[in-house]
Amino acid sequence: MKHVFVLIGITAGLLLLSSAQAAQLDASKFNETEVQLIDQSKPDSNGKTFVASTILNAPVAKVCATIQAYEDYPSFMPNTANAKVTRQPDESALVDFTLHLPLGKVKKYRLKMTPKVSPATCNLSWKLQPWEGLKQEETIADTSGLWELSSLVSNPAKTVVKYQVFTDPGPVPLGLGWIVDSMSKDSIPKMMDALRNKLR
Repeated sequence: MKHVFVLIGITAGLLLLSSAQAAQLDASKFNETEVQLIDQSKPDSNGKTFVASTILNAPVAKVCATIQAYEDYPSFMPNTANAKVTRQPDESALVDFTLHLPLGKVKKYRLKMTPKVSPATCNLSWKLQPWEGLKQEETIADTSGLWELSSLVSNPAKTVVKYQVFTDPGPVPLGLGWIVDSMSKDSIPKMMDALRNKLR
């Protein structure tokens, strides 16, 4: 089994780990400029699954409000050009995202965002929804994920973040396999860094 350790970024570190090391991760043991990233992709899957952990220097309530401000996602989500939000009666939301990827590639998709909030924790899950009228090459095959926020035990003014995402872009033309990483692995440390700066 390969154990790969990669440190990326100027202000945010990225530690890429094998799934066998996932159980050993402890968010209290790394500093606030690191992101621990676990590749949990299955060999027989068309998509990629990543789990990331970090600590943000802000309380849970503030981070929770920020990740539920879907209209503002272009300010910290890499490649996100637009987010159109339709709030639902059950406190969920349908969000139409437009991504601008390298080489002029554009992808659009609709997610159902479902929050679950308590005084000490905040969870936000998402799942792909149908968007009629989009051609296959304009959208993605599947995506789902989850934010899990909890207070750092040693300092409740800080938040322990766990972020999990599965992305299957669908058929990818030869030579454009980087699209999968651009939508997940490569974007996660950039997103955490931008979110960290936004919360200052």
